[in-house]
Amino acid sequence: MNCNLLELHNCSIEAQLRIEEALLRAGRGMWCLMNRGTPPAIVMGISGKVEELVHREKAQALGLPILKRFSGGGTVVVDENTLFVTFIGDGKRFPEPLMRWSAELFPLIELRENDYVIGERKVGGNAQYLRKERWLHHTSLLWDYSADHMNCLQMPRRTPLYRNERSHLDFIGKLKEHFADEAAFFSQVRERLQERFVLRPVSFQEIEPILAIPHRQSTTVVPFL
Repeated sequence: MNCNLLELHNCSIEAQLRIEEALLRAGRGMWCLMNRGTPPAIVMGISGKVEELVHREKAQALGLPILKRFSGGGTVVVDENTLFVTFIGDGKRFPEPLMRWSAELFPLIELRENDYVIGERKVGGNAQYLRKERWLHHTSLLWDYSADHMNCLQMPRRTPLYRNERSHLDFIGKLKEHFADEAAFFSQVRERLQERFVLRPVSFQEIEPILAIPHRQSTTVVPFL
């Protein structure tokens, strides 16, 4: 099976989400999108409530925009040290098998409950959008992080059991402690993809016609009040 591979660098998370939504709703075939870094932001699932998930005043003081993506899932802080990998494909998929499948593509990483972990620390999260004829699974992985940015997140009401009430900074880990550099990590992901697909590198210019096709756009920026 062929897989289109779109690689970006420092594409903003808002722009990335809009690209993903276009490829999901207006595109066809299998896609993998990789992005290294974004201007800092907080991203919530489509049903997330700012007052329950984010310390709004801290985020505003640090100039962190708050976005709602088109998929469900939890709340994440992203910045120039976040790595993103998104898979989009045809057909019907189910959440748990899709998470297990994606975890197999990431070196050293295991799936624990719904999180990507190395040892006892979470190094990444994921969210999905599943339709009858098309699916999307996107991930954010922590190469490194800013403690000030992470402190903008409130403790969610529901947490995985293995978190054991740990604070954000005690709970999350850094990929940079396990890989030589970001390129080495992405190289291993590409190698695992090549075992399953025939990869076809695609430029941003090649997807512009897809972006121009009218489609529903659900990614929004939450205004500061």
